[in-house]
Amino acid sequence: MTKMSSNVKGIIFLILAALVISIQNIAVKWIGSDYSALEIVAIRSMVALPFTLLFYRYEGQRGVPTTQQPRLEYLRGVFLFLSYTTFMMGLAALPLAEIEAIRFSGPLMITLLSVVILGETVGLRRWLALVVGFIGVLLIVRPGSANFNLGSVFILISVLFYALTAILTRKLQTSDSSATMAYFSSLVYLVAAFVLAPLPVIVGEIPDAHPSIAFLIRTWSMPTLIDLVIMAGLGLVWAGWMYLISRAYSLAEASVAAPFEYISLPINILWGFLIWGEVPTWLTIGGAVLTLASGMYVLYRERK
Repeated sequence: MTKMSSNVKGIIFLILAALVISIQNIAVKWIGSDYSALEIVAIRSMVALPFTLLFYRYEGQRGVPTTQQPRLEYLRGVFLFLSYTTFMMGLAALPLAEIEAIRFSGPLMITLLSVVILGETVGLRRWLALVVGFIGVLLIVRPGSANFNLGSVFILISVLFYALTAILTRKLQTSDSSATMAYFSSLVYLVAAFVLAPLPVIVGEIPDAHPSIAFLIRTWSMPTLIDLVIMAGLGLVWAGWMYLISRAYSLAEASVAAPFEYISLPINILWGFLIWGEVPTWLTIGGAVLTLASGMYVLYRERK
């Protein structure tokens, strides 16, 4: 009874985490047409960085986080920065439901990279699941069709870098805590955003640029008070999401909790419909079902 109760509590925390992180998608999509993606990343990271020190204290540590593998930590931070930035670029151009459906390919990408980079062995069933899942992605992205949107490519790039991050996390988790990894990644976010700040000046204005590209190279501007609060709030959203995810997997068995991460799709479909009147196409829904089913199967086989 106690074990079941812990699993239920963990699932509740995971659902709350999905709700909290969906606020980020709404906020970025809401203000993204007026500001640069890099500016939003910089302000969000300035707020998030102090929270990583609080998490470090919560783990019973003192001072500033240190690591014995700085190269891997900084590389992981770069991958996360690229993943987060390209995800935001996709947000500027795609409906929320389509973004979440493409993100379902994450477990498939991680499995594929585990074979290529780590040399892990994958059986025939999981290979078939990967093929089915990527067919689902093709249905959603529809390359070569009149409905193809460049934003889909940026979401796929985001998933790729997130998968690379997951691979590095496996290597680092034996020596570095979650708070340590969060600290170094937030530090890289902040530095990278300011290093790339001159990009709009260097590239200049591109007439009729795709919304995703325009979001990246837009000149930084002074945000209004409300928009500044929203950008800073993204740091709080991240902190809340990190806490809820940590609580979820500390209470529930991973094999029980992981499938509930897919609840992010109906949540984002609902937000997209209520706020922007977005209705997913049947191809998007069909592709999402294929990708979700194959992703869940891969998770199931990995837990066996």
